[in-house]
Amino acid sequence: MAILEFIKKELSGWGRIERILFPIGILLIIVISFYLKDSKVALVSAICGITYTILAGKGKISCYFFGLCGTFCYSYISFKNALYGNLALYLLYYFPMQVIGIFKWKKYLKPDVQEIVKTKLSEKERIIYFVIALICSIAMYYILLYMGDLNPIIDSITSVFSVIGLILTVKRCVEQWYVWLVVNGLSTVMWIEAYQAGSNCFATILMWAIYFVLAIYFLYTWQKDLRKVK
Repeated sequence: MAILEFIKKELSGWGRIERILFPIGILLIIVISFYLKDSKVALVSAICGITYTILAGKGKISCYFFGLCGTFCYSYISFKNALYGNLALYLLYYFPMQVIGIFKWKKYLKPDVQEIVKTKLSEKERIIYFVIALICSIAMYYILLYMGDLNPIIDSITSVFSVIGLILTVKRCVEQWYVWLVVNGLSTVMWIEAYQAGSNCFATILMWAIYFVLAIYFLYTWQKDLRKVK
């Protein structure tokens, strides 16, 4: 009974447009992936990743369960395509942060719709996070260059910004969506290049492109919610 109640609350608070567009986005990836005979691992990764992003954008704690599954799939894809920055990021950072996120978000759930209470950073905190991201991206670039990474510039930026983005996600900050816009846009470019080089991962390209659109949408909705609270 408790499980059914949990599922009921997870499905509450959805708008009419969200109920239509979100499933269409997932269905689009499935159809195109089967048509192009894409990698099945890439397809599962894409479905889990998009579902995670949608649920995270809605502030639903169940997002982390899909995040864990998507983490393992995406790690495998990164390894197969010699994108070692993304591989290390997902295995050594994303996995434990998904678990931490479950316990962190559980403390700040609205009891009626079971969605998190949203927050934002101060101006000082924004500057600190940006400086840290810039310095770490430069350092990561030289590390990946030494390791023979196929795309050290984009891989370094997306890896470092993903670390910052997930921290802000766990902290429930609206600024995470600005970070994800950068990560999702550059990741789309990175996987297009991998696909052109012969990688069977078109579903991954679609996944990141949809991530980019979702980041724009949830940036708008989170800002709207925060204005209402204010």
